[in-house]
Amino acid sequence: MSKQEVILCHELAESLMQAIDGCPHDRLFILTDEHTHRLCLPRLKEIPAISQAEEIVIGAEDVNKTLESLASVWQVLSQKGATRHSLLLNLGGGMVTDLGGFAAATFKRGISYINIPTTLLAMVDASVGGKTGINFNGLKNEIGAFAPARSVLLETEFLRSLDDRNFFSGYAEMLKHGLISTRTHLNELLAFDTEKIDYSLLKGLVGRSVSVKEEIVEQDPKEHGIRKALNLGHTVGHAFESLALAEKRPVLHGYAVAWGLVCELYLSYIKCNFPKDTMRAVIQFIKENYGAFAFNCKQYEQLYELMTHDKKNSAGVINFTLLKGVGDICLNQTADKESIFEMFDFYRECMGV
Repeated sequence: MSKQEVILCHELAESLMQAIDGCPHDRLFILTDEHTHRLCLPRLKEIPAISQAEEIVIGAEDVNKTLESLASVWQVLSQKGATRHSLLLNLGGGMVTDLGGFAAATFKRGISYINIPTTLLAMVDASVGGKTGINFNGLKNEIGAFAPARSVLLETEFLRSLDDRNFFSGYAEMLKHGLISTRTHLNELLAFDTEKIDYSLLKGLVGRSVSVKEEIVEQDPKEHGIRKALNLGHTVGHAFESLALAEKRPVLHGYAVAWGLVCELYLSYIKCNFPKDTMRAVIQFIKENYGAFAFNCKQYEQLYELMTHDKKNSAGVINFTLLKGVGDICLNQTADKESIFEMFDFYRECMGV
């Protein structure tokens, strides 16, 4: 899998023109959702190449990360004469970069694409690393492919328009990157003033967070080994997300990951002797900023069943990424059903649900 170029922009127009020029193409398409078409696309309209691009607009939010939306993108590409030499720009959050990347990976057996993430979650997670896909059959990212963008352009000025919920959704992935990297990086994330955001300081944190992911992906592009470290919090988090979707009370991905971190740090403490004080500090940050996902003991079986569908599993055994300490990663960890139910008990007790 080829390495993608990740650019922390100082001037978006200049960086985008360079990225487009570095990717020869016959036709240019730009994918947005209803929100980014209105709020973000106007910033690019002054760029001559963009003014000539064919626009594709899909519904916003993760509920539209579907086979139907994917087919609608293929349909426009086909109707407007896209070829194997065409280029797709994905302007939006993780839903747009995931779905757009998969559309590009599969149309004509693969066309080039560039990601321009507009949310914090997309910048530090979804748009980087080459994972693309859609939700299917009630399961998160069930269908997809490894297909890296030619370039990922990070323009943190887009983040000024984020509401609190979308900011914290992305920040959960940054916390995860802190936990799997260094104590210094984790501490600066826990200490960051999220009420009065210093955007110049945030830009540096985003750069460091993306570097953590890039370094891991470069070592293991297709998740055979160390890349599984990036799944910390996700085995339980995806189950929370799927349950919420099934009950028609959808939650943002980063919130589900944050709640998943609470559970998986507890498992790390029980099984790998992760430091209790660090666990408590991270859980306190999550409790203060994310609230809690409510469920009761009657839903343990359903959550367990959802966890058995996780892509990291082997032969039906639930597989976790856990930690011995900050940056000390334990891959391919398992837990029996009783331990997992005890984990749910701990979550509900400490989060007050």
